[in-house]
Amino acid sequence: MPPVNNLHSLLWSLCNQTDGETVSVRDLLNAVGRRSYGPVILLLGFIALSPLTIIPGANVAVALMTLIFAVQMTFGRAYPWLPKRALDFSFPREYLIRGVAMMDHPAHIIDRFLKPRLTILTRPPFVQLVALACVAAALVTLPLSFIVFGPTLPSLTILFFGLAITARDGFLLILAGASLAGAIYLMLRVWAVLPFV
Repeated sequence: MPPVNNLHSLLWSLCNQTDGETVSVRDLLNAVGRRSYGPVILLLGFIALSPLTIIPGANVAVALMTLIFAVQMTFGRAYPWLPKRALDFSFPREYLIRGVAMMDHPAHIIDRFLKPRLTILTRPPFVQLVALACVAAALVTLPLSFIVFGPTLPSLTILFFGLAITARDGFLLILAGASLAGAIYLMLRVWAVLPFV
């Protein structure tokens, strides 16, 4: 299986390393490699932005999985872990194929800008800060998931963090941090308005 090192290789792996009418979370993790955090975070960001989120509760489920992985990453666990119940969660493969098709062209554009830069930011101790930022993005997603298109910005943030770690691109980490700041600002604005709705 070719290594996942950018968004297009992630999409390729999801299509070619899975089959059948339904796909489970375990299948997806096996497709991208369950022994490294970058591709896993990238996968979760992709799912959060894909048609899979039309499944009720999918945004919350993805945010919780991101939270679990990011906390493990923060504490330096060697390999990501998820409970069996989460691994067994499955959905129609049709949604996956639709999401991959939707992201194929943007993936080529995004990957052209990826390259190893400021790589020190993708190594310890900075990688722990990245993990904490992913925790924050997942927590921000939870309240915004009850608003139409609310999770888009924090989900994009998670995708950027996953890409940055996978491609060793510290510059993209900085952009992801700016995206996280925007997501937090959006959440605070929503909270400020909700009591008056």
